[in-house]
Amino acid sequence: MPTIVTEAPYRPVPTNPPRKRWTRAECAAFQATGLWDQQRLELVEGELINKMGKNRPHAVVAITVRNWLIAIFGLSYVETDDPIDVAPHDNPTSEPEPDIIVLVRPATEFERNPQPVDLRLVVEISDSTVGFDLTTKAGLYARAGITDYWVFDIGARRLLIHRDPHHGKYQSITAYSEHESVAPLESQFRVGDAFP
Repeated sequence: MPTIVTEAPYRPVPTNPPRKRWTRAECAAFQATGLWDQQRLELVEGELINKMGKNRPHAVVAITVRNWLIAIFGLSYVETDDPIDVAPHDNPTSEPEPDIIVLVRPATEFERNPQPVDLRLVVEISDSTVGFDLTTKAGLYARAGITDYWVFDIGARRLLIHRDPHHGKYQSITAYSEHESVAPLESQFRVGDAFP
């Protein structure tokens, strides 16, 4: 006959199950097998993040922002969904793939992932990932010394610009509503124009 449990377990019970922490080397070896073909995975702080399919609002914002950045910097300086390197101590367990990056020199000059000093701007377009992009990714990019990190928050229809990385945190975070414009990159951009 079943009994009712009324006392605490005899040993501490973990609140989260154990996880496999991945390295870039392990991911590269696994990817070489072909088992990850057709999957969109991103390595962030030792965890494989499933880059879910993009919905229509995400695609529209990405296209609009990318086209604006290409008009300013040129096609060969703007990349989408490509991996970058971060701080040396984070590199073994992180290889993020921002939605958009702007390089300091043409993409054809890079044989390896761009380093933080090679990046003028890193952009994430966030709907379901906004919390992750504003915390985990912001910390990763700040530790790398990435000077300009932008998050287009689709749900709130705003742009958050992160600047002045210091000791792993951005010292300046400014939010722009859809009714405001930003002009930090040689050309004015009305935030609301990014959102469908």
